[in-house]
Amino acid sequence: MTKRRMFLRMITASLLRRRSRMLIALLSIGIGATILAGMVTIYYDVPRQMRAQMRSYGANMLLLPEDGETLNSEKLANTLSQFPEDALVGAAPYRYVRLDMTSRQQSFTTAGTDFEQVLKTSPYFSVEGEYPSGTRQVLVGKEIADTIGVKVGSSMELTWQPAVTASTGDPSDDWQPGAALAGSAEGFGGSMVSVTAKLDDEAKISEITVDASTQTPEYGGRTAEDKPFLKQFIGKALPLEMGGDIDALTGATVTSTAVVEALNTSHAAAAGAQPRTVRYDVTGILVTGGEEEGYVFMSLEDMQSLTGEDKLDVAELSVSADEEQLNGYVENITQSGQGVTARLVKRVTKSETAVLGKLQALVFLVTVVVLLLTMICVSTTMMAVVSERRREIGLRKALGASDNSIRVEFLGEGMFLGMLGGVLGAVLGFVFAQVVSVNVFGSSITFQPLLLPITVIVSMAIAALSCLMPIRRAVAIDPALVLKGE
Repeated sequence: MTKRRMFLRMITASLLRRRSRMLIALLSIGIGATILAGMVTIYYDVPRQMRAQMRSYGANMLLLPEDGETLNSEKLANTLSQFPEDALVGAAPYRYVRLDMTSRQQSFTTAGTDFEQVLKTSPYFSVEGEYPSGTRQVLVGKEIADTIGVKVGSSMELTWQPAVTASTGDPSDDWQPGAALAGSAEGFGGSMVSVTAKLDDEAKISEITVDASTQTPEYGGRTAEDKPFLKQFIGKALPLEMGGDIDALTGATVTSTAVVEALNTSHAAAAGAQPRTVRYDVTGILVTGGEEEGYVFMSLEDMQSLTGEDKLDVAELSVSADEEQLNGYVENITQSGQGVTARLVKRVTKSETAVLGKLQALVFLVTVVVLLLTMICVSTTMMAVVSERRREIGLRKALGASDNSIRVEFLGEGMFLGMLGGVLGAVLGFVFAQVVSVNVFGSSITFQPLLLPITVIVSMAIAALSCLMPIRRAVAIDPALVLKGE
């Protein structure tokens, strides 16, 4: 029989003779290994699970056009190609335009977007009815719906005024002799008032047309028809001064001021640009408790068809990544030279990082405490074994057994228990982590191959450390005192 086989036989025989105590030690190590394997799995899988949960709180990155640049569908697609497929949860583009509902003398901020992406970036949106799925369909914010009395299944006509999307340069650059101008400004109740005008050879107003259909007919609406009011503008050069060059129409001061402001901010009218009115069906009422309730939403295709422009104001991105990775994406996009800049939604990314950090710290602390308790339990059990085997150890030392042989035997017993407990704990730990993940996060986890060897090695190390004090006591036994019965 070889020394190795003899050594293993001694260890197993010793363990079997004290089955009850060794079973307690094995269970202690097994429970510790189970918690270790489960917590390690959760520790590394929690960030992925939590980031998936955090994405339900909204976008964590914004894409915006740089100063002097425009953002369109092509630039957005090129920018999104820089993200790994598994990192990009969703990307919702938005184009904001002020549209008029002339039948109610109201105007609303309307957003064109991709509803499939909105479901990914803003899953917290609550819709009474359903999201638009076809053309000429809109989703109306609850605040607007309550104001104008629309319901699911209703229809509403929205009018786009080209002047609303005029250029944003210095208006005076466009006030040239013979120019056709268009401008708009907010009138009573926040509704838009649109104005078109023509300049003569001396760059003075020769014709003027006011569209105040969104204003109250008996007051502001009269600015479009009152000849004495409109006649004041003829022959005047821009800019105009309210109360100096122009007197307000009685009872319509706000609308009159809007007409003057629209002219003072007017630009050269786009060739062939005409107002467009389209009827839309209301498929749902949006309830969020936030500012979204004050918007009307339509598909990006409908918005582009209405305005004739492929233009985006912002894109909201939901990206599954930690703060360091997000900062890396922002830097790459900003340096790509495509005229697009990226910004992080700080309140989302900071909260996500803080929550994950605290959760991982808690998991680490619990794991350490459990391993310390396991070590104490195993050490106590081995101390009891040493006490039981005191006479045996003393006799062996009297017959010539060295201290090293005593150390190796006890250390071997402890590490053997650690190996068995580690294998058992690795399997049970994965089951534990799987149950936690399914019940808390609603998704399963995959088994990590390195989990088994790591758990076994750590369990054996914990068992070895637990044996140090019992071994020290065993080596300190004096054979003479033991044989004398003391």
